[in-house]
Amino acid sequence: MIMVDYREILRLHNLGYSQRVITSSVHSSRSTVKEVIDLANALKIEWPLDANVTNSDLELLLYPARAEKNSNRMPIDFPWIHRELAKKGVTMTLLWTEYCEQAYAAGKQPYMSTQFGDLYRKWARVSKATMRISRKPGETFEVDWAGATVDIHDSVTGEITPAYLFVGVLSCSSLVYAELCRDMKSENFILCHVHAYEYFGGVTRLVVPDNLKTGVTKNTRYETVIPRAYQEMADHYDTAIVPARPKAPDDKPNAEGSVKFATTWILAAIRNYHFLSFEEAYATVKEKLEALNNKSFKTRKGNRHTAYEEEERSFMHPLPPAPYELATWSTAKIHNDYTITDGLNRYSVPFDLIGETVDIRTTRDTVEVFFRGGRVASHVRLKKAQSDAVMVPGHMPEAHRRYLSYNKDAFLSWAESAGSSVSAVIRQFLEAGKEPEQGYKYCVSLMKAADRYGLARVDAACERALAFSSTPALRSILTILKNGQDRIPLNQAAEAPVPKNGTRHGITRGADAFRKGGANI
Repeated sequence: MIMVDYREILRLHNLGYSQRVITSSVHSSRSTVKEVIDLANALKIEWPLDANVTNSDLELLLYPARAEKNSNRMPIDFPWIHRELAKKGVTMTLLWTEYCEQAYAAGKQPYMSTQFGDLYRKWARVSKATMRISRKPGETFEVDWAGATVDIHDSVTGEITPAYLFVGVLSCSSLVYAELCRDMKSENFILCHVHAYEYFGGVTRLVVPDNLKTGVTKNTRYETVIPRAYQEMADHYDTAIVPARPKAPDDKPNAEGSVKFATTWILAAIRNYHFLSFEEAYATVKEKLEALNNKSFKTRKGNRHTAYEEEERSFMHPLPPAPYELATWSTAKIHNDYTITDGLNRYSVPFDLIGETVDIRTTRDTVEVFFRGGRVASHVRLKKAQSDAVMVPGHMPEAHRRYLSYNKDAFLSWAESAGSSVSAVIRQFLEAGKEPEQGYKYCVSLMKAADRYGLARVDAACERALAFSSTPALRSILTILKNGQDRIPLNQAAEAPVPKNGTRHGITRGADAFRKGGANI
């Protein structure tokens, strides 16, 4: 029996020849040529084929029933195996077990496990299907920095500044994301992940970074430590960070290969460009990225974009409602003013954290404070510097909170209820300076005195102080209360105390003090 030249049929069909021409060329019947083409299309066997794929291999794949006719073997549904392997948790062992059950139920003899796997791999190689035994779609996103850099020339000084290329690749479809950055700091590393997920329109289950400091703090056989901001980004996208083992490039062969591939097709392609700005270089890299992903595969039809759309997109996890907002973390010890700073302004924290060390998370719009893992404060971040701290009343001690709520009307209202003399003194405190706020602390001190001594005594002390001066000092009023002079009727009082500083707010003696009998004032 003459073997049909399956390879030549597929080659000529790929070149666009009609079935009549192919029939004449390979010396086979027109029905055979049509059948071979139809079966190959159904099994997704496309030209070009690997050089090691023989006509015998093709016959086994196209006509498995012929080889199994006399052996009673159960045919293998390779496209079904391929689709099932893409599903989470599905393994070759599981599929072989199910295949055996189907074979026994049909009264057929199944292939042994090893042969089952070998036949699938041969089919995958011939059909150029993406091997899913170790690389499931939507499973892994491998990331790294390219070794080479892009030179940015300053048009004025001539200074050359390097720019760095971030490269990420989806392990299954090999779709690449690349972005030029001014540096390789953590902020850019994380933002490139965010931009990559937006570019893909989905998120993989795992992300595999190389052991650079921006991606891995510590990675040993016993312990893996991920930077907090990087882990927070992963949590936001519900993906897991699994760093490649040190000195084990096989853990991320696609990234290693794609870094080299991206370097060749992006960086090498622009090696003779003379960029005068980062923005110009950034845009050029984006153009080269699209050219890379649209470049046809050498060994099968399509490109990275089409492979992603056909084989991987539907398995990607959906994006969250909003992209991750970049955050920076720092620590600080809380001082007596119970505030922290973002470098521009101060923000309050609960006063009972004075002396404690807290974690500070800063984004573009918020400042958050965490203590022992729990959030204790959150503020809207100010864009401009201001002299006063941003204070939350609930963070303040009672005395400070009380002071914060004071204003001119509140002081005057309290004074009216306290007595006419207190009212006169409060008005004097509020009107003595250029602004009422300058007298607030004196008003508060007088209110504290009322809490200690009672309103009646404070009003009497104010009355006595006003008898000696229309602008009595707070210190004089407090001295009267301390010495109990407010309890002595005015016509029996001894010489009033005079403040040591002799200010205009001190208690001064009136004209009667210099008349005969003034000692009885």
